[in-house]
Amino acid sequence: MIRDSLRLYLVTDPDLCGEVGVVETVRRAVAGGVSMVQLRDKTATTSQRITIARALVEVLRGTGVPLIVNDDLQAAIQSGADGAHIGQSDGPPERARALLGPDRILGLSCETVERVRAAENSGVDYLGLGPVFATDSKADHERPIGFTGLAEMAAATALPTVAIGGLKQQHFAPVMAAGADGLAVVSAICGQANPQHAAARFLSGEMQ
Repeated sequence: MIRDSLRLYLVTDPDLCGEVGVVETVRRAVAGGVSMVQLRDKTATTSQRITIARALVEVLRGTGVPLIVNDDLQAAIQSGADGAHIGQSDGPPERARALLGPDRILGLSCETVERVRAAENSGVDYLGLGPVFATDSKADHERPIGFTGLAEMAAATALPTVAIGGLKQQHFAPVMAAGADGLAVVSAICGQANPQHAAARFLSGEMQ
């Protein structure tokens, strides 16, 4: 189930979504084939994230597409989202699992093979691997790992994995060939005039 959901993973960016807004961008992107959505808004308060997440829960109801909240466990819990995604600096994943409970999805970002191996029995459901390439949507990212690094990290775990970091339509096949279960994108969908068409192009294999 989780592996299938990771195939085309949308990470939202309120600035890139522009006047269309996060909620409507997500609605259109899911219509195009997005299989998981992460609400990421670094400048919002927990209260604001809860409000947006609740709106996204309604948009996604009945679609089978899980909603994940980035870096805010309380917003994930109080909004009724399907889970949360944390980074290496957000505390131990075992603690996050205890707060979320056994039924919500928990994702963890990993930048090295060592971190991937350390996460194997930590209670997380999937790993975000990257950044594959440098990206403007996350200024404080680690050194890019490329497809070679992605393959090494994917091979180091039995957990489902999703690649992230500067990925576009033309990278879909190489990401899958490297052993990841899917790829996470930000600007390749949020920054497009037609999010539905942009999402559909990933899955159809078309190129920009």
